[in-house]
Amino acid sequence: MIDTHSHIDGSEFADDLDATIERARQAGIEKIFVPAICRADMPRLLSVCSSYPNYLYPMIGLHPENIMDEDYHLTLQHMEQQLRQSLADPAAPQFIAVGEVGLDLYWDDTHLAEQIDAFETQIQWAQKYGLPLMIHCRNAHTQLINLMEKYRSAGITGVFHCFTGTEQEAHDLLSFPGFCLGIGGVLTFKKSKLPEVLQSTVPLSRIVLETDSPYMAPVPHRGNRNESAYVVEVANKLSEIYETTKTEIDRITTENALKIFRKV
Repeated sequence: MIDTHSHIDGSEFADDLDATIERARQAGIEKIFVPAICRADMPRLLSVCSSYPNYLYPMIGLHPENIMDEDYHLTLQHMEQQLRQSLADPAAPQFIAVGEVGLDLYWDDTHLAEQIDAFETQIQWAQKYGLPLMIHCRNAHTQLINLMEKYRSAGITGVFHCFTGTEQEAHDLLSFPGFCLGIGGVLTFKKSKLPEVLQSTVPLSRIVLETDSPYMAPVPHRGNRNESAYVVEVANKLSEIYETTKTEIDRITTENALKIFRKV
């Protein structure tokens, strides 16, 4: 199995990172993909990933919630410079995707214009450098679709991270070829409508596994710190929904992830 989205570089894992990695290995997690969220955290992210080569894989990008925490134009210039360096120098950190990027209007829409500007810049990176996108979208589905439409024929690929939406929203997102939905712990929540949405609308060929750890731990770990080992609970729930074995869920979702993240 692959955990395609874990913030394992965060301070939540500072005291037991080795043990967390070992639990993931024991649970059958073969690789963990680590999204970036801001410039300030990049040194820590790269240090953690370099400590576990061929197991942790870094991304690079500016999260929409961090747009106004720093001069985002300068941040994006710095990040693109890092990205160019990685592509030119095999000895430099090798980023597997542009992410975590996107739109977030959960709190307010005060800085929607800046979010759109930053997101579009990073979509263009993905197109220019041939990397997939790890896309965050919260309370901004219409705005996301409108922006993505401009790039429908650009050949971009990626993951719509943490999908928890409706059948119509799934249909809208999956209309973009080359993209999968990232499915995590919400799938296991008692009142979640996601199982019905997946069963009716989403083929297994369009799903990748994720945790978004340390957030949104699945049942029976809900309320605790999430970690990559718990992606097994998501795989188990998917095996129930699609009436197949966990082994088959592992095989298909791993193939899906590797088709998207071609640098792994």
